[in-house]
Amino acid sequence: MTEANTAAPLRVAVVGAGPAGIYASDALMKSDVPVSIDLYEKMPAPFGLIRYGVAPDHPRIKGIVRSLHQVLDKPQIRLLGHVEFGKDIDVDFLSKHYHAVIFSTGAVRDRGLGIPGVDLDGSYGAAEFVGWYDGNPDFPRTWPLTARQVAVLGVGNVGLDVARILAKTAEDLLPTEIPPNVYEGLQENQAVEVHVFGRRGPAQAKFTPLELRELDHSKTIEVIVDPEDIDYDEGSEQARRESKITDMVATIIQDWAIRDPGSRPHKLYLHFFESPAEILGEDGKVVGLRTERTTLTGDGNVKGTGQFKDWPVQAVYRAVGYYSDPLPGIPFDDEAGVIPNEEGRVLGSGDEHITGLFTTGWIKRGPIGLIGHTKGDANETVANLLADHAEGKLWAPERTSLEAVDQYFADKGHEVTTWDGWYRLDAHERSLGEPQGRERVKVVEREHMLHASREQ
Repeated sequence: MTEANTAAPLRVAVVGAGPAGIYASDALMKSDVPVSIDLYEKMPAPFGLIRYGVAPDHPRIKGIVRSLHQVLDKPQIRLLGHVEFGKDIDVDFLSKHYHAVIFSTGAVRDRGLGIPGVDLDGSYGAAEFVGWYDGNPDFPRTWPLTARQVAVLGVGNVGLDVARILAKTAEDLLPTEIPPNVYEGLQENQAVEVHVFGRRGPAQAKFTPLELRELDHSKTIEVIVDPEDIDYDEGSEQARRESKITDMVATIIQDWAIRDPGSRPHKLYLHFFESPAEILGEDGKVVGLRTERTTLTGDGNVKGTGQFKDWPVQAVYRAVGYYSDPLPGIPFDDEAGVIPNEEGRVLGSGDEHITGLFTTGWIKRGPIGLIGHTKGDANETVANLLADHAEGKLWAPERTSLEAVDQYFADKGHEVTTWDGWYRLDAHERSLGEPQGRERVKVVEREHMLHASREQ
């Protein structure tokens, strides 16, 4: 199709109002092309990963919301929340109202881990736990925290977040935005030992230095590293020379390994060169974790030694990566967990670009990289969208007015939240926190968010 009217603003729908979608919107607005953007989000509130994926005791990272606010305050963009792609809107609707769509729906499910015992009672995906403690309305309101000894599989920041939340006390986390049900759940937490396992060494850990250091700042958590786990081969040494972050992480871990253990009540162990082999169970419940000792092979990789060890734990949390949900009617690579694309252009079965469809963020490249890395992704995708616009290769929509979209939802009787509605919800959450001296208390239930977002 060719574009019908190049003089009118370029109408773009962005599906997913997390950092990836907001950065893409920002890149569009910074271009020389007049644009009008509708940012769709299935939750009643925006910010995606920042609101529902970052641990509540990370105010520094949540500060990114302030910069995202500046984008959404601009007149060329509007938020349409509580709208789910595949349920409330589809490609047919989008092609009638917009010149193009950018999918930026992220990843919220756990990637699978193929070891025996993974389905036992007490074996959990980290994403499920994150959804609970971050007050995601699509996740359970309660969480079983009866295990005294807990294993966390994975040495990335998500594993670190999970381990830290499990090792902290409810009172430690009360000053944050956690909702009442999470505070009540954490009061029942029995964990006194948290064991974090990585199959490779300190130089291959995917922590970031600041998040790693924060572990040791808690008055209730004693971080312990076995000196036997401090080992580097040539590949590891090279990784340290080439990356300041890698070197800093390795140095922090080394320093913890050589110090004398302290007396803080909750112990958090970082174990390296231990590859999960089996989750052990009795009567259908987790009673332990079996790991195989690994050794470096010279290039930073590891191989098994055939030496196994059983660790007594009553719960196992798998933090081995996120996986994106496929979108109805949109191509999806099941193995990689992404929308097939070439530099953000969505590809069909014959590797041809499907007119009008673009993608960015984790559903474009997989759940890797920090939040800031999504900016480069967004710039690449937007550059290609604008190139297709210049060549007349986008959709030719029939109804491009804002009112046409509003009328569509009005005719369906579907309630949509807005950017003004977010300001009302934000004020409501802050008012809940104020009597307790807290910045905010997060509202969990979807209907409660909708109510707070409405004009009163």
